[in-house]
Amino acid sequence: MLWSLAPVIYGPTVLFALGEGAVIPLLPIFASRLGADVPTAALVASALVVGQLCGNIPAGWSVARVGERVTMAIGGVIALGGVAGLALAPNLALLTASVFVIGFCAAVFGLARHSFMTTRVPLSFRARALSLLGGSFRLGMFVGPFIAAALLAVFGDEHATVWFFAVCLLATVLLVMFGPDPEARAAPARTRLTPVGDSRVAEDTGEPVTGAIPTAERVGVFRTMWRYRGVLSRLGLAAASLSAVRSARQVVLPLWGVSIGLDASTIALVVGISGAIDFALFYASGQVMDRFGRLWAALPAMILMGAGFLALSVTHDLPQAAMWFALFAAVLGVGNGLSSGILLTLGADVAPVADPAPFLGSWRTLTDAGGAFAPLLVSGLSAAFSLSLATGAMGIVGLLGAAAFIRWVPRFVPRGR
Repeated sequence: MLWSLAPVIYGPTVLFALGEGAVIPLLPIFASRLGADVPTAALVASALVVGQLCGNIPAGWSVARVGERVTMAIGGVIALGGVAGLALAPNLALLTASVFVIGFCAAVFGLARHSFMTTRVPLSFRARALSLLGGSFRLGMFVGPFIAAALLAVFGDEHATVWFFAVCLLATVLLVMFGPDPEARAAPARTRLTPVGDSRVAEDTGEPVTGAIPTAERVGVFRTMWRYRGVLSRLGLAAASLSAVRSARQVVLPLWGVSIGLDASTIALVVGISGAIDFALFYASGQVMDRFGRLWAALPAMILMGAGFLALSVTHDLPQAAMWFALFAAVLGVGNGLSSGILLTLGADVAPVADPAPFLGSWRTLTDAGGAFAPLLVSGLSAAFSLSLATGAMGIVGLLGAAAFIRWVPRFVPRGR
């Protein structure tokens, strides 16, 4: 099933991520060309994360009403407008708005694919399918900066990466609109209605069907948030802690390398090796979750990353600080790789099968908020105290998140998942 649908499931994800990955490293440069200082350039780049936060809930509303395919196409077209603004922006205000629009559309695109996989992929290999989806995104984000470097070497103009992103978006929209319709080729998993509280929610049995599908009443985004406030405030916050630790890794490792006096090429090499380890493990994570259960991937990942941050935090002034930096960067890469797809999979597991998109909008907003909060926490603690204390604090967040997964995954995720 996944091989037959790969061009329309994973292909658009790779294309979008390739373009985004090529542009993101150059956002501060675009801002500085328009007169921004370093703090203002950082603010412009952060508009991408703000856009993602703001896009999840509207994306859930759109998917519930017009479907995944149409939502993806709309998101791609709007993102083309954001890319045009990025290339032609005459001032910082328009540049920031364009970055916000791209982040917003990235959320729309991601939620549409997540919703499709939740309703169409059988439970027996759901985790592997969603890990592949996460791996497709990581592939694009990993390769994108290298494509940007090649384009800069050939054309000598940063805007070449923007036009590359535009080409990727155009190809994505064409593939979504004119490729085989995944919603028609992949029938929803068989559902049966079971009472949950005062509503009837469809339960996924993992069996493909071709006949009529019983569905629960569509209740909208905000009523869905209220109805599922228990799982969102418990398991959702545990998921947000995982997202926070992941995001902190991307911030802490370069800062740590600078703080201990390494040159830029050495830092890039260490961070690149950590990223390569992370990418190499994305499918193994799905195998573990499908064969042994979700907790067997979430728990080792959180313990490794939490312990890795804590251990790194005490090595700053050691004689062999560079060696410890490389070692714990690799440990963090292993932990992050083992967590590939876990947020997507847990969201799919606890979402109402009949109408998952509104719930997934809330779920993804929580996890994105965790990822957005972590760099602010690291920055604030580093400024007020030290980078070592900020790194140790993220280790504590990781271990608390591990405890939360132990507590809430068995309660909210059905046995056998």
